Amino acid sequence: MSEVFMADDAKSPVRIDPAPLRAEDVDLGVLDGTLSYFIRSINIAVTRDLDQRLEGLDVARGTGKITTLFLVQRHPGIRPSVIADVILKDRSAMGRVLDDMEAHGLLRRETAEDARAQALFLTEKGEALADEVRTIVAGSRDFFADIDDADYDAAMAVLRRIYWRIVRKRKTV
Repeated sequence: MSEVFMADDAKSPVRIDPAPLRAEDVDLGVLDGTLSYFIRSINIAVTRDLDQRLEGLDVARGTGKITTLFLVQRHPGIRPSVIADVILKDRSAMGRVLDDMEAHGLLRRETAEDARAQALFLTEKGEALADEVRTIVAGSRDFFADIDDADYDAAMAVLRRIYWRIVRKRKTV
């Protein structure tokens, strides 16, 4: 049942519906057509799910550690600046990720061949953790179990294109 209110300066009554009783009854208004709203909201839910799956591991909580772990394993000697470009972090944020991972004994830094940059390598502990986390991340499709494969693949294709466009654009700015 709607209530009728008269604003002090209104010439006609304004009908206001009572507040929704459940989240799924909320009218999102302009947000319903805003991709960034859905990306942010889904990111929060996916991150919470992944954090639960990773509970107790040195890469739980925070962003960038899992990608860094995987990229260093896949590309031994990779430079921090390349990883920063991939995970869309600035140098100081990337430095904090690396400091944390180094403090947990997951990676080591060496001077690169040209002596102006660092080269990153996983420790034995980091290698073992990367293998363990890979199995967990591979199971993250379960979060989207109610989405059929065709829709999942279509969403992945769109998001992959958007991501790489952002990474390329970031390098030219």
